Amino acid sequence: MSSPASFSDREKVVSKLPGRLRQNLKVRAAQYGIDIQTAVEQGIRHWCSLASTVQSVDTSGADSFSTFLPPGQWEEFRQIAADRRVSLIQGLGQSVQLWLDANPAPDVERPEVTRRMIVCNQKGGVGKTAITAGLGEALSEDSNALHPVRVAKALTKALRASESQAGDTEPVDDPLDIENLPGPGLKVLLVDFDPQCHLTNQLGATPLPMNGDSLTNHMAGEPKGALRDLIVSVDEDVFGGRLHLLPACNDAFLLDVRLSAVRAREAALERALAPLEGDYDVIIVDCPPSLGLSMDAAAYYGRRRDGERAGQSGALIVVQAEDSSADAYELLTTQIDDLRGDLQIDIDYLGIVVNLYDSRRGYIATSSLQGWVDIKDPRVVGLIGDLKEQKEAVRVKRPLLSYAPKSQQAVGMRALAREVL
Repeated sequence: MSSPASFSDREKVVSKLPGRLRQNLKVRAAQYGIDIQTAVEQGIRHWCSLASTVQSVDTSGADSFSTFLPPGQWEEFRQIAADRRVSLIQGLGQSVQLWLDANPAPDVERPEVTRRMIVCNQKGGVGKTAITAGLGEALSEDSNALHPVRVAKALTKALRASESQAGDTEPVDDPLDIENLPGPGLKVLLVDFDPQCHLTNQLGATPLPMNGDSLTNHMAGEPKGALRDLIVSVDEDVFGGRLHLLPACNDAFLLDVRLSAVRAREAALERALAPLEGDYDVIIVDCPPSLGLSMDAAAYYGRRRDGERAGQSGALIVVQAEDSSADAYELLTTQIDDLRGDLQIDIDYLGIVVNLYDSRRGYIATSSLQGWVDIKDPRVVGLIGDLKEQKEAVRVKRPLLSYAPKSQQAVGMRALAREVL
């Protein structure tokens, strides 16, 4: 197949195309990483090369559609359509359908080893739960639909703006830096590992009863049933059954005490979740604000396993652009480093997420952000603004990406998902 003509060599043509075909064309072109005009060019070239007409397509409801084609292609297409006695709208519809048939939707790329992401920080109130939920939602979005994503240059611009340490920096989220991309389409399990049950409540689920089964019981070696039976689906209409939640139970307050009597307690979380891993591409654990035995178990679960590439699993640290987050960060990384040394394991850092950022707070916010950027390893992989949509989603107990899918926070969560993939 010859390479498409450059944009400067093309001529604009206007016709009509049914909405269904137009939407499928937009999504499929994005999945293959090519321009719509290139896809149409390829489809028309294929259609013109056929020895006979092809099956008609439904063109009812066709609406205006414009694109750019190489010089002369549209005239050739018009002549062949006349010879075949089909309308231009029908011929264009057939061309687009030919291209769609020749370029089927690609399969979702699934990891060989279930990826395990541990969202953590010893400090409470930094928004670990919101990041856990938003990341999981973004990773599970439909791969056959387009979603607004903040592209990398927007994050770079915000980080550079922080260098000025001024209160009047550019907005973190610029609508000009948003691109519509297919969702990853991964199967994701969110694990609420916090006895306060924030993730469970925020997603509209019910915390597990104290007298029933729970993740704590399974970690303590005293299960009352299958852990899989406790899992609930999150907003199936939006996430298509790809996003699940293991709810929390208040009995997790007693976890450290119960783990103290368990052999190889650092592997307790892994033993509990191992039977579920075959069902998911990614498991994301929302950790409690603690540095106890439960955090050891979470960090161990996120370690790099045999045959797993560096950076596939590990710890994602959520902070805010203020001083107390830096103190908590030091405590957490010290604990992880100690665990690495004591057990001789590799625990990778997936990055730092600066959450609830607002440059209007002035020097404290901008200078703190620059401090996080200066760390370099782990690097800042996400910058999420302090805006109302997340708070509203929590109030109505709905996932952010279904409640406000086009909000600045939502497009930032999708950018984060692509940074850690």
